Amino acid sequence: MKSYRCKICGYIYDPLKGDQKAGIPGGTPFEQLPDDWVCPVCGAPKKLFEEV
Repeated sequence: MKSYRCKICGYIYDPLKGDQKAGIPGGTPFEQLPDDWVCPVCGAPKKLFEEV
């Protein structure tokens, strides 16, 4: 699974860890995140992430 970085603040979404604060379990690929998911650090929308 690929990681993605927020272009605004640099937060890296690690699919192995998920986003526990948003209720996203580990093992969830970035592509399967809800369309309204936002960066847990700065609130940037999903479209402002890039593959790393």
